[in-house]
Amino acid sequence: MPIAPLNGNLDLEQSLDCDVLIVGGGPAGLACAAQLPTHFSCLVVHQDAEIGKPVRTSGGSWVADLQTLGVPDHLYQVIDEIEIRSDNQRSLHQMQRHKMAVLDITGTYQWLADLAHAAGADIRTGAKFLSTVVKGDTQVSQVRFKGEGTRTVRSKYLIDASGTPRAVLSALDLGKRAERVGVGIEYEYEIEEAPMNRAVLFVGQPVLKGYGWIFPAPNNHLRIGVGVIQPDTDISPRDIMEPLLTPAFLDSYGLRLGKRIAVNAGIIPSEPYDPRLVFDRVIRVGDSANIATPTVGEGIRLAIEMGRDLGQRLCDVKDQGSPAPLALYQRRWRKRFMLQYLFGFWANRKISRYGVAQWDKSIARVARMSESQLAALIRCELPLNRMLSAAWAQLKARVCAWFS
Repeated sequence: MPIAPLNGNLDLEQSLDCDVLIVGGGPAGLACAAQLPTHFSCLVVHQDAEIGKPVRTSGGSWVADLQTLGVPDHLYQVIDEIEIRSDNQRSLHQMQRHKMAVLDITGTYQWLADLAHAAGADIRTGAKFLSTVVKGDTQVSQVRFKGEGTRTVRSKYLIDASGTPRAVLSALDLGKRAERVGVGIEYEYEIEEAPMNRAVLFVGQPVLKGYGWIFPAPNNHLRIGVGVIQPDTDISPRDIMEPLLTPAFLDSYGLRLGKRIAVNAGIIPSEPYDPRLVFDRVIRVGDSANIATPTVGEGIRLAIEMGRDLGQRLCDVKDQGSPAPLALYQRRWRKRFMLQYLFGFWANRKISRYGVAQWDKSIARVARMSESQLAALIRCELPLNRMLSAAWAQLKARVCAWFS
């Protein structure tokens, strides 16, 4: 899908002026742009040559959330069964009330770009954000545009939707790139034979410092991938993938693969949630704000929701003539994420040290969960009593170990 360029061919010496400059054309940045009214001037700069390519995520999500967000149903594969395996344990759950989904990533991002363009946003691909300085109420940024060289962009608000690099925050020394990250790779195939309603997560010996997945995807595709936490391990996920895909492995899941059509790779932060999102007129959103769930690194639905929320808050700021709506934006997401992600990150650190026996025990516990309990675990939306119970058990174990 072609993205409309900026209107007109301006003199290269002339600066570009806009109300909002969004750095990053992923789901959060595009959703924010789409929420802004047409009387806002909005420029989205995206480093890649095309929206949604290359693919950097496996696209796992939830049907109910996607329906609420208005994502067209042809852009996702519905999943109503999930299998979770370790070396010696297996858990199979029917997900009838909490159906899952796997997105067509490129199609979804380009759908969001269409919405943003319809709202009046100018979207520039092949445009690299270089730097910015704050001059009063104006953010003066340098952006290198494909075929035009470096241009000055003056904006009232500057949105960091760049993802893991946190390009804007890093340029202003307001934050730095995450030091602990999830690194994943997946191979996408045409399918000859596979259960199209079943997703698989696997842990244990094949990928001790992370986990693997098998996801049916739209267009009769299948994605098989692994992810690890670095620097918890120095193993490359690519080194795990190559020996993993044996005939015995594929047969054990009832898979017959056709042509390999893509290799997708990505990086997401794997650090505690940082509640500060607003730095006066510089604001972060999406993976720049570390919103992917610490349990399985899922976050596209959250990025879209958060981006739309930010877009609406920016509208409210202009209407009210006050920055108060941005404080509400920060508070809302702190309330949503802070406690859940604190617990989730603790669990993330704990399981990253698991061996085969510990994974077997963990999957045996998962097998006893109800559908709702499993969905809450994957979504990192555990009830407070469950988090307190887990924390108390951990504290008792440490005390017992200390006395012994």
